[in-house]
Amino acid sequence: MNEDYGSDFITLEDEDGSEFELEHIDTLEHNGETYMLFLPADMDEDDPDFGFVILKVTEENGEELLGSIDDDDELNAIYDIFMERMFAEDEDGQDEDTPEDGAEAQQ
Repeated sequence: MNEDYGSDFITLEDEDGSEFELEHIDTLEHNGETYMLFLPADMDEDDPDFGFVILKVTEENGEELLGSIDDDDELNAIYDIFMERMFAEDEDGQDEDTPEDGAEAQQ
């Protein structure tokens, strides 16, 4: 996925045949598994169901598929890792904008 051209979007179909669009936010490898973090692209942010969607990449017959995570402990652990990564990126970005000599001026 190339970020030079903006966000990546995918359209998925659920078990009932309903299609929905997701915006890809991040991907991570953990314990030999690949997980992807998405946000609903076609849902209003004020909707009570709006929130992150975490899907696990699996392989079936040589084809990569995205599926839900059924184990709550696994889902919570992966969610925590994604949030740590997102907040670390935010903090790194803020640190770059903060002048280094600010501490010296307070002395």
